[in-house]
Amino acid sequence: MTATLERDTSASSPGGDPRTLPALLSARAAEMPDRVALRSKELGRWVETSWSGYTERVARIAAGLRELGVQPGDRVAVHSENRIEWLLADLAVQGMGAVTVGIYPTSPADEVEYLLSHSESVAVIAEDEEQYDKAVAVRDRLPALRSIIVMDPRGVDLDAHPGVRSFASLEELGSGHADALDQQRRSIEALDPEAAAIIVYTSGTTGPPKGAMLSHRNLLAVADTADRAYGTSRGDEVLSYLPLCHIAERLISCIGALYTGYVVNFGEGGPSFGNDMHEVQPTFFLGVPRVWEKMMASIEIRVADATWLKRWTYHMATRLAAPAARRRMSGSQTVLDRIRYGIAWLLAFRSLRDKLGLGRIRVALSGAAPIAPQVLEFFWTMGVPIREAYGQTENSALCTFMPADDVRLGTVGKPAPGCEVRIAEDGEILTRSDGVFLGYLKNPEATAETVDADGWLHTGDIGVLDDGFLRITDRKKDIIITAGGKNISPSEIENKLKVSPFVREAIVIGDRRKYLTALIGIEFDTVGDWAGRQRIPYTTYEDLSGKPEVVELVSGVVDEVNVELAQVETIKRFTLLPKELDAEEGELTATQKVKRAALSEQFEGLIEAMYR
Repeated sequence: MTATLERDTSASSPGGDPRTLPALLSARAAEMPDRVALRSKELGRWVETSWSGYTERVARIAAGLRELGVQPGDRVAVHSENRIEWLLADLAVQGMGAVTVGIYPTSPADEVEYLLSHSESVAVIAEDEEQYDKAVAVRDRLPALRSIIVMDPRGVDLDAHPGVRSFASLEELGSGHADALDQQRRSIEALDPEAAAIIVYTSGTTGPPKGAMLSHRNLLAVADTADRAYGTSRGDEVLSYLPLCHIAERLISCIGALYTGYVVNFGEGGPSFGNDMHEVQPTFFLGVPRVWEKMMASIEIRVADATWLKRWTYHMATRLAAPAARRRMSGSQTVLDRIRYGIAWLLAFRSLRDKLGLGRIRVALSGAAPIAPQVLEFFWTMGVPIREAYGQTENSALCTFMPADDVRLGTVGKPAPGCEVRIAEDGEILTRSDGVFLGYLKNPEATAETVDADGWLHTGDIGVLDDGFLRITDRKKDIIITAGGKNISPSEIENKLKVSPFVREAIVIGDRRKYLTALIGIEFDTVGDWAGRQRIPYTTYEDLSGKPEVVELVSGVVDEVNVELAQVETIKRFTLLPKELDAEEGELTATQKVKRAALSEQFEGLIEAMYR
């Protein structure tokens, strides 16, 4: 089945249905002008923005960008953590017929230079002094870059360089246009839904990032798909915290919010994430596996440190709820199951869920990377119904989803509404929908390799279809072929290891080698808590990971996992990493995926030592 959205060359259909995100924003403002669209925590209090206020600010920013000379077709970069200004800039740029380019806030100066140069961005909207410094450092090598706009100019000398101004002054510049709203409306009406709206750069795990161009129609198609898959409503609330330049967070915080009309909250971010979750208590939440694993580890720490009575009530609640959770996954929950869960909720889960910020959760998703089934079972037992979804930048973030009443662990669900999935002869997963991207910027060869003549997107993932449900085994490029010729999927082994609250990262090694080994990164908080209870003194991460007792602890985890594996898949040796992996140092992508090639080079000595 293909998506039902019509191809249309006007921004709105004759019946007035929006065909672009900026048109959707205008429709929401007309329909419910005073309803809350956005909330942001500023100086300790939550500040609300209505749909009409949202629209007016976007129009002023667009008018300001026109004053700076930004034209339809130009590219404007946004380099910032999640905040309201990100969305305002994004929709202003799209609405004036230009193209938004997102840059991860963790990107170092050399990557910023590459992205600005490759996209030929004429302006960059930087968050603060840190991101401003990166842009200024490379500006002389960027002939297309004319303007640098700073959201938070504290510490920035705006007069030190030409073409630099604050975001507030940009908006003020646009305020000088009394007809800014009419100007933006006319611009939106002239938009071509088939034209590029945004460029999302891939994470670059195997080489320089590629700029995936997504059209206005792509974004509307995935909005419709997500709405039909998850049934979101205007009463829902989300917390925006994953990087907005990533397509998954863009879908939740911008595309889906505009399509459905729910509220998007921006907390203080970073170390305040847990507090933000507790205050917002979102009803709709997307977590990458690392987030869910971290929450699970935090619960296990709380339980381990609790009194004997609290530990007893927690384990009693788990025993009561686990069977009911399994039946709920299959859609066969009984009245007795509801009663058993109600008791478990009163005993322990109400308090735990509230502390995690999951007290009101209705739709919980996991995506962007594989997650271990044991983690999903853990949260379903707590009454948090996490469902896996599968997609990538090139198909606008979504192509399969897990039905709420037929959850099959180990799979990523069935094709989402409007999407097709099939398996190629070599096992590669192919998808087709109206969400499939326009292609890679300035890279027709890679585009041709990725999308075939019939519109099928070659995902680069290997998988199988079983009764209509898709199971992903690994990335095509990550499959390990041992010296004995055995094909092994490292991600399945890595996920089993990461179920342990003591393991944060696991990288399985063994391509063209006689046996498998692993680099393992400990979960510093959890292992530190364990070491404290064992009265093992330590100072730094490196010191802790080097303790013989910690090596023995992780050895036990490896032994437990090896029991579940075929002989050829077992980990024969492992080494604990001496440091936490960091996106800013090029070891992880911004969505916490491991850059295998970078780690193989960086820790070559540790790897080779395991094969001597």
